Amino acid sequence: MITVLAVHFAVAAVAPFVFRKFGRNSFYALAAVPAGSFIWLLFQHAAVYGTGALAETVPWIPSLGIEFAFRMDALAWVMSLLVLGVGALVLVYCARYFKDKDSYLGGFGAQLLAFAGAMFGLVTADDLLMMFIFWELTTVLSYLLIGYARTRLAARRSALQALMVTTAGGLAMLVGLIMLGASAGTYRISAILEQAPGLVSGPAAGAVGAAVVLILIGAVTKSALVPFHFWLPGAMAAPTPVSAYLHAAAMVKAGVYIVARLAPGFTDTAYWLPMVLGLGLATMLVGGYRALRQTDIKLILAYGTVSQLGFITMVVGLGKPDAALAVLAMLLAHGLFKATLFLVVGIIDHQSGTRDIRKLSGVFRSALALGIVAGVGAASMAGIPLLGGFVAKESVLEALVHFAAAPGYGPWGAVALAGVVLGSVLTFAYSARFMWGAFAVKPGVERTPFKAIRPSFLAAPAVLSVLTIAYGLWPAPVDAWIQPYAALFTEGTHDAATAEGAAGHLALWHGLTPALGLTAITFAAGAAMFYGRAVVDRIQSAVPPWFDADRGYQLTIGALDDAAVWITGRTQRGSLYFYLAVILSVAFVLPLSALIAANKPLPEGLYFVDPNSPLQLVAGAGIVIGALAAVRANKRFLAVLMVSVTGYGIALMFALQGAPDLALTQMLVETIILVAFVLAMRSLPAELRDRTRGKYRVVRVIIGLSFGATMIFAAIHAMGARIATPVSLEFPKLAYEGGGGLNVVNVTLVDIRAWDTFGEISVLALAATGVASLIFVRGRGDRLRTASAVAEGTVGRRHGVDKSSRDGAALALTRKFAAATRDPWLVAGRTLAPERRSIIFEVVTRLVFHSMIIFSLYLLLAGHNLPGGGFAGGLMAGLALTLRYLAGGRFELREATPISAGTLLGIGLATASLSGAAPVLLGGQVFQSAIIEFWLPVFGDIKFVTSTIFDTGVYIVVVGLVLDVLRSLGAEIDEHFEERPLQQDGPDGDEGSEPVPSGIPAGSTRGGTP
Repeated sequence: MITVLAVHFAVAAVAPFVFRKFGRNSFYALAAVPAGSFIWLLFQHAAVYGTGALAETVPWIPSLGIEFAFRMDALAWVMSLLVLGVGALVLVYCARYFKDKDSYLGGFGAQLLAFAGAMFGLVTADDLLMMFIFWELTTVLSYLLIGYARTRLAARRSALQALMVTTAGGLAMLVGLIMLGASAGTYRISAILEQAPGLVSGPAAGAVGAAVVLILIGAVTKSALVPFHFWLPGAMAAPTPVSAYLHAAAMVKAGVYIVARLAPGFTDTAYWLPMVLGLGLATMLVGGYRALRQTDIKLILAYGTVSQLGFITMVVGLGKPDAALAVLAMLLAHGLFKATLFLVVGIIDHQSGTRDIRKLSGVFRSALALGIVAGVGAASMAGIPLLGGFVAKESVLEALVHFAAAPGYGPWGAVALAGVVLGSVLTFAYSARFMWGAFAVKPGVERTPFKAIRPSFLAAPAVLSVLTIAYGLWPAPVDAWIQPYAALFTEGTHDAATAEGAAGHLALWHGLTPALGLTAITFAAGAAMFYGRAVVDRIQSAVPPWFDADRGYQLTIGALDDAAVWITGRTQRGSLYFYLAVILSVAFVLPLSALIAANKPLPEGLYFVDPNSPLQLVAGAGIVIGALAAVRANKRFLAVLMVSVTGYGIALMFALQGAPDLALTQMLVETIILVAFVLAMRSLPAELRDRTRGKYRVVRVIIGLSFGATMIFAAIHAMGARIATPVSLEFPKLAYEGGGGLNVVNVTLVDIRAWDTFGEISVLALAATGVASLIFVRGRGDRLRTASAVAEGTVGRRHGVDKSSRDGAALALTRKFAAATRDPWLVAGRTLAPERRSIIFEVVTRLVFHSMIIFSLYLLLAGHNLPGGGFAGGLMAGLALTLRYLAGGRFELREATPISAGTLLGIGLATASLSGAAPVLLGGQVFQSAIIEFWLPVFGDIKFVTSTIFDTGVYIVVVGLVLDVLRSLGAEIDEHFEERPLQQDGPDGDEGSEPVPSGIPAGSTRGGTP
């Protein structure tokens, strides 16, 4: 099962590249993946039905009890048949449905294949949280697939609507899953179902009941039940293959699957029957009623799908063996006939250019084979004998007859039976309406031009229609597949062997039964509704419009938008002072209130200065002076410099407290942030002119002091509030024995808490992308010309300098210096105009650049036992690149790092990811490290810890981040300044002198960089 999933996602990852070479025929290659998985599934029949289930488990997060746990029993096997079989046929159909000139085919094919894998994972997952992950994967992928036509507003709106509704339900479901797992003490689904009787009647019955309700909300939204049914017809804006697969055979069945999975254990919870039976019945009737009002054959099927989903959900919720047998039979039948009909609609639309029943006429005469295939699907949907739909519907009616006659359910039984009969009448009527609307010759309507259909285009729906016929004529195999699941509902036992056959059997003929009589009534009433469709139309038109769920959704979203605009207009006022005041006020009021309410005494043994380290007073004084100077500074550059003074002071505090790792990292971070601030400030005015005065200054002082004092006392109370032994006390031992290193900080980052670090470098990559997106319009600025393509001494050249002036004399000396080096190491530095070059920067860079790079590698490799690590090493390498940029300009940065920042970020994340995944392939756990000891000549004994590979990924990500900042805030802004038109009259009256960017000191030596 894990291999099937891996193959689906791996092929999906490379699918876009395959499409670039083979075009739409690549769908055949993609179809081979679910087709091969389907064949593998058939070979698992003996194992599944012989032992009861197949199970595969790989530990993922043992401390949280989360595993890659998969289990295939009868229910999962039957659902997998539908997911993989229909998925393969739909992909084959796509090869002829789309054209080579269609856009985004590679992404579409990859998403469709990944969706098949996600659905397979969902139905086979035996862990609640793993199941939820696959659940959300189907939500995201369905959003992408529905919005395939991204330039169409309707498609984008429908995709967003489906995402909003199903995600909201998924969040409710997540809460329910966590509550259920916590109540059971395990997240393993099979174990929870075994404990279900005790959970439902035990002391945690209330929590379990609430959990089940929340899970059912997720199922209701996913399967488009009332009142969330509106998103499914809207999703018909998707391409027809998406509708055939997601909205007929796969995605919408996910909610039904959840109900079916929980039904054997939780049908006795308080709100199960009202929710499942009530909403299911309402959905069946609403969907059938709305289907009769549609003029688009695809929408007829869409509302028909809504109706059938309510029908199936209602039956599976009955919690009876015969209902369980019937619902799985109906699930398979519905997947076959509804996928057939959607694919037929796609062919009609593709060959005629319309789906409007008012324009379609005579299609049956033009496409006889297509009409026959559609007729089989529609007849099965209507429940006509000899087809799979008839067999399944007969079993459903039989189960409902028994349910209505059973004691203890009050009026529910009769209401359910009457509602299903009425819904079946509507189903027969809209099935006939579909066939008439799509294929009949209509008086007064011109015959629809229809292109000839290639056999390869018709193959997929034809295969499904043949399977529908085979299912109806020979239902015995399906009956055998379903019986083990139905046996789970047998009272008093969960042993499928002893309960075999208790649910009855699927058969084409059961004799003259009440269910057959109800079927006859259904046919007669449905035929009458179809032939009297004109009367039905008038009646429906005369009925006052009921509450439109889609309209209600739009009104709700509109109200939220209006509320957001109102709140934003009153809070987002464009004032930085206001924002800070709100944030800091909340940040001290809430903790202060908690401290006062707790009324806890201060911890004993407090001291403000370590008597063994009096230098802390010096560091503290420096921090205070820097903070006050930053507040009083009237220049931006001075303010930022003073803020950095406070940061360096804190680094000194760390060093004095015996934390060299923290001190080193703090120093490097402060330095790189200082550079980023200075580069960004070139676009801002030099002076801080906007100052808040008067009473507002007093308010700001009060807020600032209150926040600082509150944080101090909160920290003091937190230090005294500990009641358990700190986990950090064991970290030195864990670092040495488990992580193989003496540096506790670094081993914690790359081994003990590797997941945290992986999340942090992912955030760094996102932050770098965000910085780049704010500066660049297209790309990341990685297409900069090389230095060899730029004329020497042309970048940032000044014009109009009086050679007789003092500046002119200095310029002549600078040019002489620039010409003195014919083959400089800073190659791109020669692109700068002589007056823009700096001898200090160039000499310093020549002296320290290589040493800084070597030192950064030393920090990376030595960090496992000594101060350093990938983060500190990456920052040191980034500072080396920063120095080289300052010395040589933006073209020198291009020469120093020919690899793009985005590529570096990707390589770093990939390295970290592979270092975490590799142990799993070797039978270990994610991010598990190994210690390898060996001997090398010269070097002697070597002890290598594999977590160093993860640390290397961190190093590369940090270098990529710094490079992105330099290219965004440095090179790109440089280029903007250089492209500014020259002033006609300079500040000294020199015509054409180059403007100096605001915020740059007058003595700046190059490109405006201070």
